[in-house]
Amino acid sequence: MPPVENLIAFSIAALVIILIPGPSVMFAVGRSLALGKGAGVLTVVGNSLGTFVWLVAVVLGLGAIVASSEFLFYGIKYAGAAYLAYLGVQAFRHRNDHGFDVSAGSAPPQSRWKTLRQGFLVGLSNPKTMVFFTAVLPGFVAVDQGNVMFQLLVLGIIFEIIGTLSDSMYAIGAGLARDWFARDPKRLSIVQGTGGILIIGLAIWVAFFDSL
Repeated sequence: MPPVENLIAFSIAALVIILIPGPSVMFAVGRSLALGKGAGVLTVVGNSLGTFVWLVAVVLGLGAIVASSEFLFYGIKYAGAAYLAYLGVQAFRHRNDHGFDVSAGSAPPQSRWKTLRQGFLVGLSNPKTMVFFTAVLPGFVAVDQGNVMFQLLVLGIIFEIIGTLSDSMYAIGAGLARDWFARDPKRLSIVQGTGGILIIGLAIWVAFFDSL
């Protein structure tokens, strides 16, 4: 277990980094606008599960292999961007296909498993998460105390928990706004279309500028 002072310092640093809205927040907000707050939160959870795979890879030393291979790194990155673009296009195309009682403000039908899986695939297709874990986590490890792998895992889990809670708050906020728009079919179509466009824009960002 990392020393208490290291845990506190890392938690503060993680909170500062996570509270600044980034691509993961944009993705969660876009999904909430398109599908509702429940789907937004499930997307956040799925995304966190996907990035947790990278955390385990870093702890086991596998992250270094991906980081040293441009082919693997960019292959995963562009595959993730393409998948995001697909989700965004689908949300925009079906912006008028509510398939539910608009006046009730409920979300369009999509299985929880499908929503969770989509979030997971986006998180898994994010190699920059692995780079972040590789670059940041070791700086808060007390090597002299041993159990380095366990310390890395603990720090990574703390980051995942803070990130999941923070992104969920953004998703819920966007979902609540969507619920209000859902009272009118035309307004809801605009909101769902906006969510799709936001995710498509995020795909472009991931491909050419940054990652989740």
